Amino acid sequence: MRQKVLIVDDEPAIREMVEFALSRAGIDHVSAADAGQAEQLISQSPPDLLLLDWMLPDTSGIDLACRLRGDTMTAELPIIMLSARGEEEDKVRGLEIGADDYITKPFSPKELVARIRAVLRRTAGRALDEVEVGGLALDIRSRRVMNDDAELDVSQIEFDLLNVLMSNPDRVYSRAQLLDLVWRQNVNVGDRTIDVHISALRKALEPTGRHRWIHTVRGIGYRFSPRH
Repeated sequence: MRQKVLIVDDEPAIREMVEFALSRAGIDHVSAADAGQAEQLISQSPPDLLLLDWMLPDTSGIDLACRLRGDTMTAELPIIMLSARGEEEDKVRGLEIGADDYITKPFSPKELVARIRAVLRRTAGRALDEVEVGGLALDIRSRRVMNDDAELDVSQIEFDLLNVLMSNPDRVYSRAQLLDLVWRQNVNVGDRTIDVHISALRKALEPTGRHRWIHTVRGIGYRFSPRH
């Protein structure tokens, strides 16, 4: 399977240069001009690597990287920071927040491709393509829920909820945590919306009997556990 890189840079000339270099190298890619577009693309189809500019118009690349590292669904996403800031303290800061590499502008396309391939080799297998518990499986790339060999019909929000819960069995998530992890910046979503989606998710799982694995923890939130 060909690997995909998400390029996040607000400079069209930089994006075009990187896109051309990756195309010649046989690496699939998509592009975003700001953090908001990047987060939308990541939620729709997680890339294999994020090429992230430090300076973005809506929020800094550093802040975006911190958010991704704090999210269970993107915590292991390989990140290469791009920046015109070449001072040592800037490089150290970028690496300390979790970037896998730091490249200073201007850079050569050949070096960029070589560094991307090096990070992909280093992080191969670090991110999960599938989450499976007791015969219930999530295909992260295709965003499908499989019960043994049968696909279940769930919405994208329900998939994200199940991904969070199944990735950490027996952990109790508060409604506030689920809001932050699944809806992120949508401030109009409240606790009642979470309860509605959990109910819909249970209904989708009901024919399999696995709806009982999603437990309500009174006064707190929800837990996924096949053992209770």
